[in-house]
Amino acid sequence: MSTHPAQRLATDVADRLADPGAAPAAYRAKDWWRQSLAHGVPGIALLHIELAAQGLRPWQRAHDWLAATARAPVTSGADSHPFHGAPALAHALACAAEHLPGSYQRPLHALDQQLTADTRRRLDAAHRRIDDGQPPALAEFDAIHGLTGYGSRLLHRDPDSDAGRAVLEYLVRLTDPLTDGGRELPGWWTASGPSGRPDARFPGGHANTGAAHGITGPLLLLSQLARRGVTVAGQHEAIRTVLAWLDRWRQDTDRGPTWPYWITPAELRTDRAAPNAPLRPSWCYGTAGVGRAQQLAAIALGDRARQLAAENALADALTDPAQLAATSDISLCHGFAGLGHIAARAAHDALPETGHRLRALVPALLTPVQPAAAVALVESPDAGPGLLDGAAGVALAALSAGTADPPGSAWDACLLIS
Repeated sequence: MSTHPAQRLATDVADRLADPGAAPAAYRAKDWWRQSLAHGVPGIALLHIELAAQGLRPWQRAHDWLAATARAPVTSGADSHPFHGAPALAHALACAAEHLPGSYQRPLHALDQQLTADTRRRLDAAHRRIDDGQPPALAEFDAIHGLTGYGSRLLHRDPDSDAGRAVLEYLVRLTDPLTDGGRELPGWWTASGPSGRPDARFPGGHANTGAAHGITGPLLLLSQLARRGVTVAGQHEAIRTVLAWLDRWRQDTDRGPTWPYWITPAELRTDRAAPNAPLRPSWCYGTAGVGRAQQLAAIALGDRARQLAAENALADALTDPAQLAATSDISLCHGFAGLGHIAARAAHDALPETGHRLRALVPALLTPVQPAAAVALVESPDAGPGLLDGAAGVALAALSAGTADPPGSAWDACLLIS
């Protein structure tokens, strides 16, 4: 029986990364390597879990990579976040345990308790900050470092999690406006630049639009959970508040709508976003992540017109030569593999009139994602073997986008797009 090209690509990468001890030494020497979901061991474990779940490679490889993460205590508390330490290991273990009933229950129970405690501490600090009328840091709420990521971990494991529902209640409150010197700001306005640090290019801060670090991450979580019937008071109104903000800043072009990566104080004062060169339509920033979030929000709200508009916006972005020209690599986070994966995920949920269009885009989006290029990333000093920028993420995205079936595991739940 022949093997699908996407399966060959994924297994080629996985075979190159079969043994944790044989991973590139330059990466194994990094302090973050063992605990980083974004770039290190837990993210690579997801590739082996997915291939094992599909029966394409043995479970032993997944066990070996999970053991490489857990061979020493993992970081928790203030030095951890959804993509590093205890939450990262919890996500990988949960993906494996879903296919291996009864496995990993003791470490998962311990990690659940730690995540709950860390989430409660973060929530207490966030509510004190809101009570004081101060703007949040990006890392308070975003998908990579903040409470959105924590809520995703907890609610994926247990939709009845009290701490997880408390995160939803916090995200609802995050959408309440702030007041600064008589000026009304969105509740997610931050005083920093997009890096999360003070930035002279952003005097007065900014409102971030991205899925990784901005308000699209909370929108994805609120919408995904509402769609599944997991709701708290005010959740649907919070979704509408974020959608209204995105509507306000949508830029209509002859190639379809786009959204800026962020809004500055000057743009807020003039109620006009500055013109930009075409921006890549990626998951982390851009129309791919924003479009998928709007699609899921529309499904949660039962808004067919908005769903159709979101799906067409996504398809338009993924066929815009200027936006695609700004996409310069094959990564999951901001490259062609990620675009193919989002298109496939969106097509699965799309209305009939747009689903076939989105699905038809996938082969072209995956054309640059060739096995040799993916395997070469393993040794790349810039990309490496990991999930967001590297070979494991490319392999996972190509595997799920390039075959008709949805992923066998919930590996992409960490991206909030499923």
